[in-house]
Amino acid sequence: MAANQVFPTKGNLIALKKSHALAKTGYELMDRKRNILTREMMSLLDDVRLLRDEITMAYQRAYFALQQANMSLGVISDIVEAVPIDTGIHVTYRSVMGVEIPKLIYDKEACELTYGLARGNSKLDYAYRCFHQVKELSVTLAEVENALYRLANAIRKSQKRANALKNIVIPEFEYNIKWIAEALEEKEREEFSRHKVIKKKKDQKQAIGS
Repeated sequence: MAANQVFPTKGNLIALKKSHALAKTGYELMDRKRNILTREMMSLLDDVRLLRDEITMAYQRAYFALQQANMSLGVISDIVEAVPIDTGIHVTYRSVMGVEIPKLIYDKEACELTYGLARGNSKLDYAYRCFHQVKELSVTLAEVENALYRLANAIRKSQKRANALKNIVIPEFEYNIKWIAEALEEKEREEFSRHKVIKKKKDQKQAIGS
């Protein structure tokens, strides 16, 4: 809203001052939201770094164990098919400044072998347990990484809106408020001068008439 699009009236000045106050409040709230979300995200960063390192090692250990099992038993794809699908994961959400953060609830089950002992050996058992650990770590990592993604996205939007308010909207309101205030003051001075001239002429006529 440019100054030349605003009529210099008291009504517009009052409206602009109200909008300016709302914009400043909006900026403060947006800035506070951004800071809270940033703190929340920073608290998760260390967790995700540790989890990524841990899951990388777990995957390396599991695939090495799988290679050992394949070498001792041959290709074990038929045994793998006997492993049941895990359906024990449920999602709930918690709100942080309006951002929905997922919380994965995993109904962990005991690591029980699902294939016959006659078809496996200790190497296969070890590989099975390694991948069971990978699964549990993957659930935790998925929860934390999804939370980080949502927080980062919300922070980016909050930053963009806060910058727009701080650098565009609020300065524009301040400029228009100043412009209208100065225009009204100038109008009042002109009106005052006009009244003085009229009063002077009126006094002169009264003096002549008396």
